[in-house]
Amino acid sequence: MKQLIKGLMVVCLLCTYWAVQAQTGRVVQGMLRDNESRMVSGASVKLIAGKDTLGTSSSAAGIFIFNNVKAESFKIKVSSIAFEAFEKEFTFPNGQDKLIIPSFELKGIANMLEEVVVSGVLSVQVKGDTVEYGTKDLKLREGAVAEDALKKLQGVEVDKDGNVTAQGEAVTRVRINGKDFFGGDVKTATQNLPANIIQKLQIVDDYGDMANLTGNRTGDSEKVLNIQIDPKYNKGFMTTLRVGYGTEDRYQATGMVMALNNKTQVSVLGNLNNMNAPLFDFSAMGGGARRRIGGAGGRGGGGMFGGSEGLTKTGSIGLNVRHDFSDKLKLYGSYSYGHDNNTTLSTRRRENLGLNQLDSSHTDNNSIRASHRFEANLEWNITDKDYLKLTPQFGFDDNSGTTFDNRSIYFGNVLSNIQNQQTFSKSNTPRYNISGLYNRKLNDKGRNVFLNFNYDNSATDSDYQRVLDNLVASETNPNASLDSIYEKTLQEVRNKNWNAGGTLSYTEPLTDKGRLEVTYDLNVNDYDNKNKQNGYDRLGQPIQSDLLNYDYRYDYSFTTHRVGASYIYSGEKLSYTLGAAVQPTILNGEAFSTNQSALIDRKNFNIIPIARFEYKFSRQKNITINYSGRASEPGVTQILPYEVSTNRTSITIGNPELNPEFRHQVQLRYRSGDFQKGDTFFAMLNSNLTTNKIVNFSKSYRDDSPSNLGAIQETRFLNSDDNVYGVNSFYNYGKSIKEKTYNLMFMGSINYNKNISYISTDKNALEGNKNVANNWVFMQGFAFRYNPSENLEINPGVRYSYNYTKNTLSGNSNRAVSGWTPNIIGSVNITPTTIYGADVSKTFNKGYGVTANPFIINTYIEQRFLAGQRATIRLQAFDLLNQQTNISRTISGDNITDSQTNRLGRYFMLTFTFKLQKFSGINPFQEESGPGGMRRPRM
Repeated sequence: MKQLIKGLMVVCLLCTYWAVQAQTGRVVQGMLRDNESRMVSGASVKLIAGKDTLGTSSSAAGIFIFNNVKAESFKIKVSSIAFEAFEKEFTFPNGQDKLIIPSFELKGIANMLEEVVVSGVLSVQVKGDTVEYGTKDLKLREGAVAEDALKKLQGVEVDKDGNVTAQGEAVTRVRINGKDFFGGDVKTATQNLPANIIQKLQIVDDYGDMANLTGNRTGDSEKVLNIQIDPKYNKGFMTTLRVGYGTEDRYQATGMVMALNNKTQVSVLGNLNNMNAPLFDFSAMGGGARRRIGGAGGRGGGGMFGGSEGLTKTGSIGLNVRHDFSDKLKLYGSYSYGHDNNTTLSTRRRENLGLNQLDSSHTDNNSIRASHRFEANLEWNITDKDYLKLTPQFGFDDNSGTTFDNRSIYFGNVLSNIQNQQTFSKSNTPRYNISGLYNRKLNDKGRNVFLNFNYDNSATDSDYQRVLDNLVASETNPNASLDSIYEKTLQEVRNKNWNAGGTLSYTEPLTDKGRLEVTYDLNVNDYDNKNKQNGYDRLGQPIQSDLLNYDYRYDYSFTTHRVGASYIYSGEKLSYTLGAAVQPTILNGEAFSTNQSALIDRKNFNIIPIARFEYKFSRQKNITINYSGRASEPGVTQILPYEVSTNRTSITIGNPELNPEFRHQVQLRYRSGDFQKGDTFFAMLNSNLTTNKIVNFSKSYRDDSPSNLGAIQETRFLNSDDNVYGVNSFYNYGKSIKEKTYNLMFMGSINYNKNISYISTDKNALEGNKNVANNWVFMQGFAFRYNPSENLEINPGVRYSYNYTKNTLSGNSNRAVSGWTPNIIGSVNITPTTIYGADVSKTFNKGYGVTANPFIINTYIEQRFLAGQRATIRLQAFDLLNQQTNISRTISGDNITDSQTNRLGRYFMLTFTFKLQKFSGINPFQEESGPGGMRRPRM
């Protein structure tokens, strides 16, 4: 007890000393307002004196205060979204220790809409391409993470796998304070970052660094989530540690540490579990300084805690660092490592349209992946007019897999083949990339030169061993025993590809609101591939078949040059861009083997409109329309002109005569709201049209050779004579009542896609029968949230989906599937430290080839204890009725596929969580500062 009293006395003395120090230092106070004398709150304010920097934010009254200022002379720098940056130098008058600065008048940015803030209603700002949500009025329980905050935003949805959509479009990248976090990995940020340190959440239609620097928006946008941390949390640390164990030998161990010191941010995350919870998404590198054009790509990633397919054991660790050497020089980047071991059981039923053929299969797959990813970003404001960004990236994947597949093939209702195949594979993929950009402001009126570039290189070495036991039924005697045809293939695939390109842009101001932009863009995708395979019989002797024995090499490239000019007008209400570009494309190369060769030589010329329109009806309402056009080259398997088969019953033959596709896209976005009443409305309409669309030509027939292999499936590729098009739409209407106690949300979508394919049952057919599959998908949902306080939340809802396909080819029957999913999610504080929650949903499916109507119940109860509720014990039940399943329908031009895969089933788990955070001036045990941290198992 004496030691405790002594310790408290020391703490009191230290606090007294700090308080005296704060009182004896100099004080700087000021106020921020706009040009209509309205107070500006939440602005970032910095006091810079030599190498020392103090930071704060303006209060609701627009006031900022700095205590304990040591320097006599200093600079005040103010930044706030919707206002131009402001900075000015000051000096303390002789003999004075307090300086009250006259109010600053911040100048608004013309192309941004103003904020409407109403007490008790979520603060929402619509600023051109950005929708910004304030978080201070969200009713979040202590320990919430960013994902929990996103779920409360109108127009934003987070599914059970943690995928985020906003205004009907997938969010593909996340940033913290405007910088990529772990390469832009969405779930890594949303499921780990504590919500209590977040000031704003911004949903941005991002057109790339060029648009962000120059304001010239062209091409397709990408949905980006930017998380703004409250400036008062820019100095301190937070940590979360969690361990758990449950039935079915389920285990979990996670940890996060995030430290901030104004100019430096360091985050370390680690994860070990067998609950389908990968920490990082390694399917793509970060964005870099230049958006890539063409080629394969895209971001994937599994769900968290029961969401992804199959069962996954995972271990991962990562480090993210950001350091601002000065206001001009900034460095940030990350390194991540992950190891996943996934086992997936799946059932598939595929109907080949027009061919009277049905495939059904059962597959058992085990895949193991180890991935490394490193990325760095250097941003340098060389002068007030010169800006440079460089982004090097490195990665390495090492994969292995084992697959057992049992497949039955029917013609009509008559069995043709039963195929049992085992596949063993191994591959590794090193890759490296560098991109950069340079921007030069030639004057203050808008004359500007912009240059960016990228070079990406990757190589994949893959080895496959396949063993097929093909059991062939008799055509004349269905009761006869099946003939077994054995074949073993060893395949080596060596794929190398690189992408390089650059953009040069010059902007010349013509008037105060208008300017001319001239651009040149070069992009090259190059592919160099080798494919070698040999086939053997049951005794290990070579099988004499050109389908199984081949050695090919194919080397080709796709080059685009684009030259364009456009006029850009930026008014207070109306902004638009009008122009045109010409784009010649060159597709050339060669495919050859020991005795054959084929040349690939295609030249095309495209004229591309440049058009973008934006109109601001009011501070709360705007509409944007954007056109973009893009050429895409054929894939490797689509262009190789030889018969390639992993077994003799499945043949792929490419077409060196293919032309590149060209896709036109027009997107309309409308945003509106009466934020005083808590109403929001978002709508999106996206239409596309593709010329020279590459489509499948599918043949299915019985083998008539002496080998009698049974059913043969052959795939070829053609450019469609018809244009292929689609229209996708989405709307979301939300209304908040009684200071967000009651929230209503209606959302829906109607999508149409035209798919074309050619089909034949004739082995020698040169042109098949054309089928047009008109696919309609309708969705309507309703959700209600009752949230009187952070201690109680009830969210009932229901969603209906209808998927209908109409085929034009005679004999192809139309197909429809539908599903109803009512659900309710809720949580309540039984006591101030005891919480009970549940997530209940029931799905009613109709029309699928497989039957699954799961009733899912997830529930938990947790007890918090220690000062500031730093520790938590939770008992949770996942899928209480053990009905978790996953069914889906995929529609292409020539087939409809229904599939069902296993997912994580019922288990019970007990977890212990300890969390702590300390920020400058905030008590680490104070209840309001309870940390979030690693995401709990999904309910």
